[in-house]
Amino acid sequence: MRALFVLHDAASETGLIGAALRERGWQVDELVVVPQERHNQPNVTRSFPDRADYDLLVPMGAPWNANDDQHIGNWLRPELRWLADTVADGGAVFGICFGAQIMARALSGSVHRAPAPEIGWCTIDSDELAAGPWFQWHFDRLTAPDGATVLATNQAGTQAFRIGRSLGVQFHPEVTTACITRWSENAGSQHLRNLGMTVEAMIADAEQHADAAPGRASALVSYYLNRVFPPKAGSTGRFADVS
Repeated sequence: MRALFVLHDAASETGLIGAALRERGWQVDELVVVPQERHNQPNVTRSFPDRADYDLLVPMGAPWNANDDQHIGNWLRPELRWLADTVADGGAVFGICFGAQIMARALSGSVHRAPAPEIGWCTIDSDELAAGPWFQWHFDRLTAPDGATVLATNQAGTQAFRIGRSLGVQFHPEVTTACITRWSENAGSQHLRNLGMTVEAMIADAEQHADAAPGRASALVSYYLNRVFPPKAGSTGRFADVS
């Protein structure tokens, strides 16, 4: 089985989700959309590979807005079509944070500014997914697309939804302490200061959750592979072959 992680910026990583798939025998490939040297000029032109070459697409987080066609539209619009076509064809997408937002947008849902950002470790309300705490870093919230099942919420809004063989989660189950440190010490440091938070406190919190986070990520991957990823009876096509 083969998964493609779409890393929208160079600070992203496959992290704990990539590790959980590798532990289950998956081949994990990576595609970086905006290289480090173009971070401040992110409207690069990027083509996306044939989705039939992969059993699973995993679009990850990003520091940009999921509606910002003006500044990232050269690659965002093609990615939206790529994801929409994948789901329409019965394929599998596991969208994380920005990845969940653009999946929602691609499938008739919406993304808009949240009343307040979620930054740090938060819990969710769900009958199917673990409450967490899960790491969050986002300023927008999503509305699930038509035909989707909302799996988790909290006071900030929708936290997870399922549609077909695809799952979108607003939180970051993949993050490691190294990843949070990288975000906190770079562009994210100003966000933290604006909210009265510090880099040191963010890293300390990450270290406190470091031991439990891999188990939660692994359990989420198991849920996805066992409950969402398998095709419905009678489905056909490349993505239906999960043997």
